Amino acid sequence: MIKNMIFPIIAFGDPVLKKRANEIQKDYPDLEKLIADMYETMYRSKGVGLAAPQIGLSIRLFITDGSPFEEEEVEDFREVFINPVIRGEEGTLWKFNEGCLSIPNIREDVQRKDTVHIEYYDENWNFKERTFTGLAARIIQHEYDHLEGVLFTDRISPLRRRLLNNKLLDISKGNVDVDYRMKFPALKR
Repeated sequence: MIKNMIFPIIAFGDPVLKKRANEIQKDYPDLEKLIADMYETMYRSKGVGLAAPQIGLSIRLFITDGSPFEEEEVEDFREVFINPVIRGEEGTLWKFNEGCLSIPNIREDVQRKDTVHIEYYDENWNFKERTFTGLAARIIQHEYDHLEGVLFTDRISPLRRRLLNNKLLDISKGNVDVDYRMKFPALKR
């Protein structure tokens, strides 16, 4: 059995995280292996979602697995989203303390609507139109934001962002303690 490659997580400050990702075609090279490697990377990093830009690929692909949450509603929420399009968000705005593998050790309350309508292709290129609510909707919205070049820190108040600025700068320089592999933009050659 070939061992899956574990990708380093791209840290805050890398331009790929602020760029709108591109759609992919059905013949995207080694897509099945890429998805498997992304899951392995996400599990080793103890995440519940991972978007391709977070491993340096500006493509419209993200994966989820809500099982680390103790809530029943997401215990079986393991899904691959290829070329997703959010068609609508509705419901009540609710705060949840979000974090991100690309922005380790920082968590902030982010308000999002509790229902999302999304179209996407799964890993077998089956087209799906689905509605998700609660934590599943939140995970989708967070990962989808990555495909749009938006980070959860973009969704907090300007004052909170200013207060986090030095911590974010430290992350981009690699001055952060994490137990998974990361690639830091300020340390590039």
